[in-house]
Amino acid sequence: MPLDELDVRLIRTGRQHPRAGMLELSRLIGVSRATVQARLERMEAAGVITGYGPEVDLIAAGYPVLAFVTLEIAQGGLDGVAAALAALPQVLEAYGTTGTGDVHCRIAATSNQDLQHILIDVNRIPEVVRSTSVIALSEVVPMRTLPLLEAAERRIPSRVPALRKPTDNGTGPNRETNEGPRSQSRVTTRPTAGGSVPTERSGSGSVSADW
Repeated sequence: MPLDELDVRLIRTGRQHPRAGMLELSRLIGVSRATVQARLERMEAAGVITGYGPEVDLIAAGYPVLAFVTLEIAQGGLDGVAAALAALPQVLEAYGTTGTGDVHCRIAATSNQDLQHILIDVNRIPEVVRSTSVIALSEVVPMRTLPLLEAAERRIPSRVPALRKPTDNGTGPNRETNEGPRSQSRVTTRPTAGGSVPTERSGSGSVSADW
């Protein structure tokens, strides 16, 4: 589903404030709580948002070694390799690819020795014919999605109006003068025995606050 400006703002704010509830998100973004809830539910149903779990730093968690492993597998062996890789907790993710290799996976390890043991387990998978691995020396660009979404945000603006706060006295401004409601006086005449006597009647215009 295409994401508009409000969708991206909601994702960005949720990442910046991961503990914020819907009411707090609505305040930070400037739309109603119902709008926030509807947008989140829509993106969840479409599979855009898949979870709200915390982000984990693998190095801080004790896994400083990261390796990228390319596997060449036997014809028709993709399902078996996928099941075997999924059974190894050190395999963070794996993709079927084009080129010389058939499967490309990312593996985390506590040390080079630990990585060697993991690679031995990978090569024991019956469908794996050959494997090549490289070790990451540094993280040049971290995993990210917001820049991509923000590029699309500029192309699809949101049509949801922002909330407008009421003035301090609880009434909205006069649309023409930018002031509060003013009393209006109207002079009328009341017939008497000696002639018409002017009388004055005051009234206040009603103004509703815009949200």
